[in-house]
Amino acid sequence: MKILSQALAKRGIGFSKCLVAILVIAVLLGPIEARAIGLGDIVSIIKTITDTLQSAVGSVLGEIQGIEAAISDYRQQIIWPVNELNQIRAFVAATRTRNAGLMTQIQTIDNNSATLANPKQFELALRGGGSGGVDRFLRLYTEVYTSVPGSNAAGQIHRDMMDVDDALAVDALRTSVFSDQTTAEILSMADSLEHRSTNAAPGSAPMLTAQAHLTELVSQAQTEKVLAAELREEAAQLAHQNALLKQSALATRNLQNQMQQVLKQP
Repeated sequence: MKILSQALAKRGIGFSKCLVAILVIAVLLGPIEARAIGLGDIVSIIKTITDTLQSAVGSVLGEIQGIEAAISDYRQQIIWPVNELNQIRAFVAATRTRNAGLMTQIQTIDNNSATLANPKQFELALRGGGSGGVDRFLRLYTEVYTSVPGSNAAGQIHRDMMDVDDALAVDALRTSVFSDQTTAEILSMADSLEHRSTNAAPGSAPMLTAQAHLTELVSQAQTEKVLAAELREEAAQLAHQNALLKQSALATRNLQNQMQQVLKQP
């Protein structure tokens, strides 16, 4: 009996019709005594079952369908209004279409301006996201700005300041290279979020917002790194100038001592 009801349900026959069909078949397959029931009794039983389904069960099903329709309307009109969502999607798509060409032109502007061989290579490495590696970057830097002179060509204090200045300059330049890499990644993530927002399903806005905030935090962290590198350069420049003042004061003191020794001689 259970298998028969499932088969009838699969064929798209309603529950009440399935029940009626099952009763009819049960009567036909039943014993002779059961078949002796009159046709009027069978019709009465079927009518009673049908009335029960239409009145009690049918009213409950109608109420459930009404509640589901009310929930669906509330979602589409209050929580995720369809018209407003479609307007936002259209606005985002129009904005992308209007600014896509301009953004592509800005990102593809050629800023390289070096003309000599070594500066050209160094500028390519500096603007190319450090694709050649740190060792190549340091080599190109040395070829342009030369290395620290030997001990027989400059005093120790001058050699120390040159070495420190080179180290800080390389650090700042490498930070700018990594910043360019991060900027490219952030732009790619922003473009992805913008594209996904045009096709976002209702309810996915919090996830897209969280990803956008995460991208913003990454951008702010990279900006802080660049500012820290700039502050180190400023501090190093002040230290360099102060070292020069110290050397000047020491040279002046030595000159005064030598003049005093000359004046003391008869």
